[in-house]
Amino acid sequence: MDEKRKTSRKKSPLAIGGFLAVLLSQGKLVLAALKLGKVGGAIISMFVTIWAYALLAPLPFVIGIVLLILIHELGHVLAARIKGLPVSAPVFIPFVGALIAMKKHPTDAATEAYIGIAGPIAGTLGGVAVFGVGMYLDSGVLLSVAYASFYLNLINLLPIHPLDGGRIATAVTRWLWLIGLIGGLVFIWYLDQPLNKLIFFVVWAMFAWDLYKKFVRFRHKEERVTVSTRFEHPANHLLGQSYGIPGENHTRELEFATYSDIQGAADGRQTIIMYWQGIGFEGHAYMPTQSLIRKVQVVKVDRLEKENGFFLGLQVQVEYTPLAAVNDSYYEVPTRTRWLFGTAYLVLALFLLYMIRVVHQIGIA
Repeated sequence: MDEKRKTSRKKSPLAIGGFLAVLLSQGKLVLAALKLGKVGGAIISMFVTIWAYALLAPLPFVIGIVLLILIHELGHVLAARIKGLPVSAPVFIPFVGALIAMKKHPTDAATEAYIGIAGPIAGTLGGVAVFGVGMYLDSGVLLSVAYASFYLNLINLLPIHPLDGGRIATAVTRWLWLIGLIGGLVFIWYLDQPLNKLIFFVVWAMFAWDLYKKFVRFRHKEERVTVSTRFEHPANHLLGQSYGIPGENHTRELEFATYSDIQGAADGRQTIIMYWQGIGFEGHAYMPTQSLIRKVQVVKVDRLEKENGFFLGLQVQVEYTPLAAVNDSYYEVPTRTRWLFGTAYLVLALFLLYMIRVVHQIGIA
């Protein structure tokens, strides 16, 4: 193998130090990025991820990988925008990857699969482009980046939630989840690094627990989830009145109303409004997913004396059923669409395996 194509796996303290020096010297640019809001968060998380990875691998390789991860996530963003679903800018998490937050969730499995497969397609195209440039320039670094990209996108196709393959499986067949459950354990067994084993085991365990809830624990009964939130309600007006101030162990169900915005900053979010008319309380909270609200209840009341007056700290629990748990039509997908996603899924996986083999034959990986 040509010496030019050997990619050093030894980290360079000088390169890492230089990168940090440039970053610190550009403090004004960092502050400007913070002011960019969503985009600023993405940029800063990218730099933090590059710094973290640069502790373990050469800086040029790290930058290439992070940029290809960004391309992968932008594929999800573009697909979501095409479907009219608002999403956040990508956020990078060192040693885990990146993610986007969906402000409005898909209402059917086909849409979920469409958004899910867009990431690996974009990431694969990016990897192919880097591979082509690497071959043209005879660059071992670029070919190593392409190989890592192919490998990461292939892992993402494992049919395990929340990986992209698990989302694609919703529109192909949910039996793929069983394959992912078994295959995931085999994959964990063959991983070399303890940190990688731990991270992937946590993902697999969350997936296994979710399957248990859907198909075992709540198979013949309605799934119910409880979330808590807290409010501090000004209560000076209650002092000296005949209305009794609630004690710490006071509990009661609250009246509530719920709605979902169809436009604006909160587009697609489900909001719940809760009322306790006796004390003049009205609280607003976002639901984590589209749901049927079953009960809203105060479970604890704290009396708070502050400089600006008397407050009641209200601990509120909301009991709900996710719509996906009560609406099995979510998974109803036309046969033609199932075959389309299934074929695309298989072709993409085989192509990634082929490209990994090609790089191996060149002698880079």
